[in-house]
Amino acid sequence: MGKVKRLKNIFEKFNIDGYLIPKNDEYFCEYVSDFNNRLKFISSFSGSFGIAVVLKKNNYLFVDGRYTTQANQESGRYFKIKTLPNQKPNDLFNSKNLKIGYDPKLFTFNSLNNLFKGTKCKLFPIQDNLIDYIWRRKKSSYVKKFYTLPNNSVGKKFTQKLNKVILEIKKRKADYLFITSSENNAWFLNLRGQDTKYTPLPFGYMLVSASKELKFFCNLKKISNPLKSKFKNVNFIDIKYIEENLKKLINKKIIIDDKTCSIYFQKIILKKNFILKFEDPIYLLKSIKSKIEIKNIMKSHIADGVALTKYLFWIKSNFSKIKITEMSGENKLLKYRKKNKNFKSSSFPTISGSGKNGAIIHYKATKKTNRVLKKGDIYLVDSGGQYNFGTTDVTRTISLGNSNKRIKEIFTRVLKGHIAVTNYSLKKNSTGSLIDTKARKYLKQINLDYPHGTGHGVGYFLNVHEGPHAISKNNKVIFKKGMVVSNEPGYYEKNKFGIRIENLIFVNQYKNKKFFENFTLVPIDKDLIDRSLLNKTEKCWLNRYHNKVFYKLRKFMGKKDLSKLSLACSAI
Repeated sequence: MGKVKRLKNIFEKFNIDGYLIPKNDEYFCEYVSDFNNRLKFISSFSGSFGIAVVLKKNNYLFVDGRYTTQANQESGRYFKIKTLPNQKPNDLFNSKNLKIGYDPKLFTFNSLNNLFKGTKCKLFPIQDNLIDYIWRRKKSSYVKKFYTLPNNSVGKKFTQKLNKVILEIKKRKADYLFITSSENNAWFLNLRGQDTKYTPLPFGYMLVSASKELKFFCNLKKISNPLKSKFKNVNFIDIKYIEENLKKLINKKIIIDDKTCSIYFQKIILKKNFILKFEDPIYLLKSIKSKIEIKNIMKSHIADGVALTKYLFWIKSNFSKIKITEMSGENKLLKYRKKNKNFKSSSFPTISGSGKNGAIIHYKATKKTNRVLKKGDIYLVDSGGQYNFGTTDVTRTISLGNSNKRIKEIFTRVLKGHIAVTNYSLKKNSTGSLIDTKARKYLKQINLDYPHGTGHGVGYFLNVHEGPHAISKNNKVIFKKGMVVSNEPGYYEKNKFGIRIENLIFVNQYKNKKFFENFTLVPIDKDLIDRSLLNKTEKCWLNRYHNKVFYKLRKFMGKKDLSKLSLACSAI
């Protein structure tokens, strides 16, 4: 691979044995623009998480379990694929005296420590990114302005949020909070932008003092005068002056989040100040949606449910009549979503996988892999939308004339796990780790499992993957009223098929009782259900769910689709 060879040719100039290339850019957001996707450039890997270690003699690509199959397909020819967390660099390079270079703007101390703790490797910061030495990139000159959310879409006003943030700073006895997460700044200022794919993020950094002095560092060309006038407390400063401003701070206690504050910024702050390492308090504040946000998110799911349901009906009715491929299906779904005037973009790359491609957890159809949907397949589509008033994420697996008994059994066990999550009796201290066990129970009865968490938090017209809460084996965050989370157990059989059922749910409360309530409004395919495996409670849940889907979507359906909706939502 010529690109890798050109990179290695630079090693001698910097006296290094290797170089690290992460997926993220300097803002640590999930979806990186094509302009900043250095990992894809060097390795051809297109997934949303990974890190390449290029050494003089060998090349390694570390991904998590969601991407192992995909990484082997895209990058396995030139890179040795390793699966995190079981295979880390600190295991592989434990005894090797290697000097490895990295860009300090793209790593945190925390991330490097997780990867290389206990090794003899010396990690060497290089201010200039070495990929940029060999990659001629063309950056668009078009400036996309930031904008504020309309009043009817705002959960809390900026002034209300400011008071909460100041309180959190004072609780920690700090002088400043340095907000390095663009999603947190977006929430804090009720600000949105177009700086990355799939998520309406405004790139920038915020410095907040306990005395309510605020500095927002960004590309000032993206800030209009009318927008400035809305923020009396905020001083908007061009991003090129951020280092200069940070260096002016002396003997201050500054809160940073080790997950998103780069080594580059930490070193500047540490020279003359004291760092307090805490999770950015905005993560928790942001995760608890207000009544207005919950109401608006429900509206987004009605719009999204109409689009996806019509699309699934179209697939079922036409796959045996006309040629439908994974890619043409994906494009058709996007057209359905675009019919709604409030639709802004997809919330992540659509997964449209039939047959064996459905087994690739984060599959992205390409011209090379594009399959025709055919009888006997099961088809998995995982997709979502960004609407002016919410973010959606939903997965459905449907039968294309498949009658395999084993597939039906597995699908039904996945459904049982899905229902168990929604019906989980939330206690005062319920966490995602406890709920995750319930989701896997019915698959584990036949010695099956899935290599990903059961659910992730979701933002409000923001990141489709949001913390700090999740339904996963190690998550200890207590679920609170207003938290939104996905519910997506699944099963994947390599080179054969994939199954996943995903709804978004939120924590509701009546008096002192907390419970999960569904946002997602899309029928679950009854053709894949083995009814004998469902108990009375599970059948009742499915019937209630389908009754709600029918009631919410019926007025948006034409005559033919209404008839299909009635059948899809009929009692089991």
